[in-house]
Amino acid sequence: MVEEYIKRKIDEDLEKYLQMIGAVLIIGPKWCGKTTTGEQHAKSILRLQDPDNIESYLMWADVQPSLLLEGEKPRLIDEWQIAPVLWDAVRTSVDKLSGYGLYILTGSTVVDESKIMHTGTGRIHRLMMRPMSLFESGESNGKISLMGLFDNPKMDIDGIESDLSMKDLFFAASRGGWPNSITQKNEDGKLMVAYNYLDNICDNDISAIDYVKRDSDKVRTILRSIARNTSTLVNNKTLLKDIRANFDISEPTFYSYINALKRLFVIEDIGGWAPNIRSRTAMRTGNKKVFIDPSIAVAALNLSPEAFNTPDGLETFGFVFENLCIRDLSVYTSSFKGKIKYYHDDTGLEIDCVVHLRDGRYALIECKLGKSKIEEGAKNLLKIKKLIEKNDKVKNPEFLAILTGGKFAYTRPDGIKVIPIGCLK
Repeated sequence: MVEEYIKRKIDEDLEKYLQMIGAVLIIGPKWCGKTTTGEQHAKSILRLQDPDNIESYLMWADVQPSLLLEGEKPRLIDEWQIAPVLWDAVRTSVDKLSGYGLYILTGSTVVDESKIMHTGTGRIHRLMMRPMSLFESGESNGKISLMGLFDNPKMDIDGIESDLSMKDLFFAASRGGWPNSITQKNEDGKLMVAYNYLDNICDNDISAIDYVKRDSDKVRTILRSIARNTSTLVNNKTLLKDIRANFDISEPTFYSYINALKRLFVIEDIGGWAPNIRSRTAMRTGNKKVFIDPSIAVAALNLSPEAFNTPDGLETFGFVFENLCIRDLSVYTSSFKGKIKYYHDDTGLEIDCVVHLRDGRYALIECKLGKSKIEEGAKNLLKIKKLIEKNDKVKNPEFLAILTGGKFAYTRPDGIKVIPIGCLK
């Protein structure tokens, strides 16, 4: 039985760009659904990983790559980076055919650009695909639109309810947004996908990406260390010290592992926002590391949803929850080239997420799991709001919000929107 396709946020963007440019490249982590989504828009497919044909495909890539591009358009070229020469072949074909929507490329790694001759600017448009948000997986009811708040910051949200309990959130974060985990028939199968993903990265992909042999145990230790510090401002030196408690690893080797994990879209950096709103105050602008999906952190720590149902476990889940919110905010703002940053200065004032859109609008958002933390988040938001209002060189945010794991949405008397993540889309 063929599983029914679950519509993704990227579908609309892909269709739009196929009518505007010759080729679209979908990048993102393995198992996030790039191929399946590409198939919905393609009329012919080249699967470079097909074990029955990979040798002949690579031979033709060396001899006559244009032959592999033959087929009804749009033609999907799955995992194109296996034969990097196809990038320039696609670019040349787009110039020759002078049409739109000719090719869809998918790739699960960042390619060494020395292996391609041209960037593809003006011919190949890049789209980033992430694991499913809670709205895509059907767990958020989507009654509150993030982009709707940007367009109408005074939107009435009072009384809107989330359908997710805290137990539901524990499970959703542990399972992750992997399409295969959504379609599994039982809970154990759903949770196993993230563990299988972790094993695949550590045992195979981390070395296959550039044919440099890397120790899978060291990869697991690095990921576990990052997971213990996910969504925090721990620096690389602290991570390296933590890892050296288990392994003797040089600094260059550590950075080669980190870079490989970034190229595989396992982890990503969230940069610091440094507006000129405080005189003589140092801003933290170093990157904080988060996982492309919160389930990787859970798997790296060898935890289960039940592990979060304790006081200590709930504190740990607060950081996992922030990672989940960052994933979903990134998905919901993707059509507007949304970028997520954080704010932290040397007075201790910190904002979890500064959500920027391409048109210059931005919002300040805190991620606070329960009621007891909402007041803390509100104080931070109001402090930075006051600083911004005193500085006419910095544009005011469109709105202030706190994302929670609670049940009800409402607007506080101070104007801050309190929004359950289970209501957002």
